[in-house]
Amino acid sequence: MERKVPKKGNLNGFTLPELLVVLVIIGILLLIALPNLMPLISKAKSTEAQMQLSHLYTLEKNYFYMHSKYSNDLSTVDFIQEKLVTQGGNANYQITITEATVNSFKAKATSVVDFNGDGTFNVWEIDQENKLAETIKD
Repeated sequence: MERKVPKKGNLNGFTLPELLVVLVIIGILLLIALPNLMPLISKAKSTEAQMQLSHLYTLEKNYFYMHSKYSNDLSTVDFIQEKLVTQGGNANYQITITEATVNSFKAKATSVVDFNGDGTFNVWEIDQENKLAETIKD
């Protein structure tokens, strides 16, 4: 069997400077695009808070129908807080019940991550009338 030896000469490929130029261009494009995408990322993550508070509202209403009062304890209404991202989980928001009386309740979702790096943490609230509002924007 005859062994083929490659011809001497140029091989097709990219040089190191060419690859570095491409990487620099990609980096510059990312730096330009990232600030424009941050509000969209924050908005998408805030959907988690809205869904969790809506779920808590439903659980509180069920508890109210059964016991004629609202609860100030998440475990009493069977709400399970998912593990936070700061603890190795997936949840971006800490859910708490800030106030609960016989006729009313208020719950809050506070982000544990500063999504846009400005030092402000996003906060959402809901009450017994299902009024969901963003009280602090991130």
